[in-house]
Amino acid sequence: MIHRSTFLFLFLFAVLSSFAQKKTRIACIGNSITYGAGIVNRENNNYPQQLQAMLGNTYEVMNFGVNGTTLLKNGNNPYWKTSQYTAALASKPDIVFIKLGTNDSKAVNRPFYPEFEKDYTALIASFRKLATKPRIVLLLPVPSFSPDSNQIYDPIIKGRIIPMIQKVAYETGTEIINLYPLFIDKADMFPDKIHPSSIGANVIARRLYEAVKINKDKPSDIFSQIKEDKKRSSFYGFECVDFTLNNHPCKIVKPKVAVKGKPWVWRARFWGHEPQTDIALLERGYHIVFCDVAELFGNSEAVSVWNKFYDYLQQRGLSKRAALEGMSRGGVYIYNWALANPEKVACIYADAPVLDLKSWPGGKGKGPGSKKDWEIFKKDYNLTEEQASQFNNNPLDNAAKIAKLGFPMLHVVGDIDEAVPVDENTNPFEEKVKAAGGDIVVIHKPEGKHHPHSLPNPTLIADFILHATGNKFNFAAIAAPGVEYRSGAGWTEGKDWWAQFRNIDSLLDARKNLDILFLGNSITQGIGGTRTYVTSKPAFAIFDSVFAGRSWECAGISGDRTQNILWRLQHGNYAKAKPKVMVITIGVNNFGDDSAEEIATGILAIEKWTKTHMPSTKIILTGPLPTSLKKDTDRRRKYERIHEILSASKTAASYFPLSNTFIQEDGDIIPGTYSNDGIHLAKNGYRLWALALKPVIDNLL
Repeated sequence: MIHRSTFLFLFLFAVLSSFAQKKTRIACIGNSITYGAGIVNRENNNYPQQLQAMLGNTYEVMNFGVNGTTLLKNGNNPYWKTSQYTAALASKPDIVFIKLGTNDSKAVNRPFYPEFEKDYTALIASFRKLATKPRIVLLLPVPSFSPDSNQIYDPIIKGRIIPMIQKVAYETGTEIINLYPLFIDKADMFPDKIHPSSIGANVIARRLYEAVKINKDKPSDIFSQIKEDKKRSSFYGFECVDFTLNNHPCKIVKPKVAVKGKPWVWRARFWGHEPQTDIALLERGYHIVFCDVAELFGNSEAVSVWNKFYDYLQQRGLSKRAALEGMSRGGVYIYNWALANPEKVACIYADAPVLDLKSWPGGKGKGPGSKKDWEIFKKDYNLTEEQASQFNNNPLDNAAKIAKLGFPMLHVVGDIDEAVPVDENTNPFEEKVKAAGGDIVVIHKPEGKHHPHSLPNPTLIADFILHATGNKFNFAAIAAPGVEYRSGAGWTEGKDWWAQFRNIDSLLDARKNLDILFLGNSITQGIGGTRTYVTSKPAFAIFDSVFAGRSWECAGISGDRTQNILWRLQHGNYAKAKPKVMVITIGVNNFGDDSAEEIATGILAIEKWTKTHMPSTKIILTGPLPTSLKKDTDRRRKYERIHEILSASKTAASYFPLSNTFIQEDGDIIPGTYSNDGIHLAKNGYRLWALALKPVIDNLL
């Protein structure tokens, strides 16, 4: 007979264990894109499964996607009638992502659009009634690149479906994520012009990861603190209020869920023009604000009005530092206010900005200017024509001062801007800022004019603001499997990333007590080893000769990034194999998406994991190999910054950068060691690499 105290202990242990093991359950509702139609190795590469891999085992992501289904109850294939819908309702979800609407764009379904909003509202309600009270997020459809106007058709998706879903989101107070702009410049990710590839699915999975992991602030409502008369409206599905403060029209848009600290973006001018960055940040928990000081051209009165608006927002709980956003003449506004209030600025995003009022509206250079606005400017600053023509208190004139204020700056410019010439504004400003040690990045649109502003895909801009305000996720350090699938990666036809992963794992399982394991991406893959699913091993003979008498294997997979290496280590047989030495060469494939700091963090996360889980293995950490044939390039500068961070870190590994191996005294790559892309090694490069590693490895062994 069990003693009463023992019974109580076992009962409490069972309850606590059950609580500890409870997973957050995520239901993904959708059509063929959610199901993963057309994706190579759909079971592993559909976006719900990729999300599962990133989130880990404290989450359970369930895929309830059904090919060809519509949101419309009277559509040609209603999701409502599927067994997956019934199963989703029964799945006890904590979070529900709904991605429907693509198939509703077909001609056969368009007569039923008057029912669309009612049907979507009913679908949301069916999940809100569940006992779990799940968080519901609506995903706007991705673009279609198909020209068939009777089938899934992009103008209908963009012009009809998306606005209807945004209206439903506004009226029901439901969260919303706009996937459309994330793909508008990525037609190559849609092999059949409708369904994203596994690489495209990764874009969706990463965006949903951000939503799941958002660091929520305490619930509060800034609108309830606005006592002035206000008018409510929808701003692309988000709630906006208009009110007047100190005789100036103001606007605030609030996110559905505020991120911790309540960061915010201050739009200076042209409210609602090219709003994609504002929308992207609203989705991520930022408030967007506006105070109309047109047309004061950033003079002392404008700064004073904004100071009062800033104080007003502080009293209502927004963060102390604002991300300033200025388009065109808005550039003068944000920089003049920043000069007066540097401690209140998190970062500046300026788009085709006016930085010298003599250039515009003055028209004293290449541009036509604006006579009307020039007169307004003179009046605002109380200047004569002669004084205005010699005005020297522009942001351009104050560039060195601005540089020393410490906040990061991003400019987006069209290189053939006819109204605000880049050579009279951003280019000289950038030069002065950099000369004074300031932090500025300029994105150039080679064929861009003054309009349109921003970028169709706002990811680069949004990421800049997220990073500057401390809210950007570092995907370089979040373990995730690879998603590459193409035989062009140097693989046997039909053998995708997962086949490569399993092939390496089987070799590690079979070859115990390896002396050396080379771990990395395509550069490492070229070493070959005894791999059976790769088509080219240009360096095998070289490494086999240099390391003769040593047992070694190659674990390089083309396209891999730091996060993929981290996932492979965590889910593969690497720790079990216990290689005596492991050479880790990774990072170059991260260059397109991640900053140097993020890549270095990802590399150090790999080193930390190996130190903890493979204590008997000695690590040689090379980081990325030198990249770019010439010294003075963005890629080379990123490479150098990564190695600055790695060299300064207190790593337990043998840190062994290879700059001296491949870079000659003038800074260029040694001729004949690299292919023309400045990334992949030629045979002579592999020979130099092997010879450089040999004494280090011999010493460790």
